[in-house]
Amino acid sequence: MTDGVQELLLSRIRDVPDYPKTGVVFKDITPLLADPKAFTALTDALAEGCERHGATKVVGLEARGFILGAPVAVRAGLGFIPVRKAGKLPGATLSQAYELEYGSAEIEVHAEDLRTGDRVMVIDDVLATGGTAGAAVELIRRSGAEVAGIAVLMELGFLGGRDRLEPVLRGAPLESLITI
Repeated sequence: MTDGVQELLLSRIRDVPDYPKTGVVFKDITPLLADPKAFTALTDALAEGCERHGATKVVGLEARGFILGAPVAVRAGLGFIPVRKAGKLPGATLSQAYELEYGSAEIEVHAEDLRTGDRVMVIDDVLATGGTAGAAVELIRRSGAEVAGIAVLMELGFLGGRDRLEPVLRGAPLESLITI
């Protein structure tokens, strides 16, 4: 990705102070999504990563990972698999629980959507603490598929998600287009 693309993406991310609570600066990507040039540049950059790492499917993490992952899959000519919060998918699912800062959560995928031999790229908007991404990696592996990598628009480096994911990734790449 060129510096010009990175600058374009950064220029379309809006800081929202004190949201969702006082002291937090929320990184709002809706201006980026509303700009067709920036959204296309983002889609192209993430799709290139899928191709470079030999992905055969794309997993998008609920909810903004759906917005980014689906067009990336189309651009790269790959299938798209939504990973949802527990209880949102009909039929047989695989689930994976994980710990949050205060409590726990669970994600699911349709059991038949991932198979042995699939190489799966996980796409999301932000890597924060790494909990959801780590759970997705475990879920993919439990399905029999391989993890091609994780690709995110933005990594909040000060939250340490990359360090927490290193052991779970087992050498699979983690790429962020922007690190804050």
